[in-house]
Amino acid sequence: MAALAERGLLGVMRGWSRFEGFWVGSLGSRSLTLTAASSTSGSQWRLLGAVCLQRPPVVSKSLTPLQEEMAALLKQIEIERSLYSDHELRALDEAQRLAKKKADPYHEEDNERNILLVQDLEDMWEQKFQQFKPGARVTDADKKNDRTSLNRKLDRNLVLLVKEKLGDEDVWMLPQTEWQPGETLRRTAERTLATLSENNMEAKFLGNAPCGHYKFKFPQAVRTESSLGAKVFFFKALLLTGDFSQAGKKGQHVWVSKEELGDYLKPKYLAQVRRFLLDL
Repeated sequence: MAALAERGLLGVMRGWSRFEGFWVGSLGSRSLTLTAASSTSGSQWRLLGAVCLQRPPVVSKSLTPLQEEMAALLKQIEIERSLYSDHELRALDEAQRLAKKKADPYHEEDNERNILLVQDLEDMWEQKFQQFKPGARVTDADKKNDRTSLNRKLDRNLVLLVKEKLGDEDVWMLPQTEWQPGETLRRTAERTLATLSENNMEAKFLGNAPCGHYKFKFPQAVRTESSLGAKVFFFKALLLTGDFSQAGKKGQHVWVSKEELGDYLKPKYLAQVRRFLLDL
């Protein structure tokens, strides 16, 4: 019995020693990680926060031939299975009374003299409808191919691109600003938007986490030992109000669709941007 207890005690002590060694090793690894993280504060890579500002569609897309055929079929099914509305029942009732009146022209009810008939209402509605003019789906900006205007491609999402000076080269990219110590990357992206729009626009950011990232090296002319390149973190935002068409200098920004991004962005940068622009 005593031997059995002694074996149990030895097993507990061995288990504790293993757990203690694992805990000490974990602490050592964690402290090493923290040291490595603190040493990256002097990294050669600059952190940038960028905003992917999108203007949502203003009008619905035009139906395809198949969609138009399906819509007509559903409308026909709805008409065949539907019941008469109050307006239609009233029209039928008035038609019966008018037919009875024609059969007996000398019969006239006093309460019918000042009644507004259904046909009169429909005539008024038809006149108002004829005065209504829907907005054009193709605007002047579409005809002129003015990509600096927001009033184009109304049935598509548009993305804001700006032209930045990178060394001796002008490069198109999403608006970006360098991260400052003490702020979150989302705050950096918000500051980017506030700087460009001059507080003349409202946008809704979609989340606190980046939707993508891109890493690039600076040109040789501006590259130094302490500044090798940049890591860009993208944040999505939807344009709510405001006209961004006058922001910045002329020719320094464009509003483009997904298919038009290839006319401005470099291939590697474009590949990273297209990864989170799935619904354009």
